[in-house]
Amino acid sequence: MCPTAAIECHDTADGSLTIRTVTFDLGRCIFCGLCADADPAIRMTPRCELATRSRASLRQTAQYRLNDDGTHHRLLHTPVTAPADEPGIEPVGRRLEARIREVLGRSLHIRQVDAGSCNGCEVEIHGLNSPVYDLERFGIHFVASPRHADLLLVTGPVTRNMELALKKTYDATPEPRLVVAVGACGCSGGIFGVNYATRGAVDAVIPVDVFIPGCPPNPHALLHGIRLAVQRLALDPSVPPRGKIATHTPSP
Repeated sequence: MCPTAAIECHDTADGSLTIRTVTFDLGRCIFCGLCADADPAIRMTPRCELATRSRASLRQTAQYRLNDDGTHHRLLHTPVTAPADEPGIEPVGRRLEARIREVLGRSLHIRQVDAGSCNGCEVEIHGLNSPVYDLERFGIHFVASPRHADLLLVTGPVTRNMELALKKTYDATPEPRLVVAVGACGCSGGIFGVNYATRGAVDAVIPVDVFIPGCPPNPHALLHGIRLAVQRLALDPSVPPRGKIATHTPSP
């Protein structure tokens, strides 16, 4: 049922028993709900704080023991999931604001890069600047030039026509720079994958610090992912102390 092959099953024999290993790749999932329609054991939830710092963390694995007729007998191994944060955009935004002030001592500047998106993710990113979410009240601003940016927010599978532009944008962003891959396409290539026109995921072209799954991820999910990225800065010894801003001299 899965159009992006986000769910994979593999059976192995253990004596007279059959063990089924099921892997769910959240980075490939487009949240279409076809799996939930096909199997009542699968359900959709409103949870959206799903961003991770590594691509591997988006893959969840479970193991089942099967009956002789192929039906489920017993769950042997359950995936480990992170506890959900306090619900609502306001708590996430306030924690993000506090972390930005602690790490940077000023506002966070973001340059958004459309590397080949269908513009679904852009609609949600645009929503962050709407009166409903009002991103700037949390100390975050979108900027026009990567030379002014702390973080690159990259959407879409990277098209081959945008590959060089993305690399130049990354090189123009001053250290310590952050890169956040947005949506299923940014995380894995999504429904497009790798083909004659696209390179696939963002990390196939430039390093990525945080992956935000979804198709598209909503503003709440985007804020959670940005917060994870800023937390990585707090763990980086190259980041200047609070109140001291790093300078950047562009290459000739």
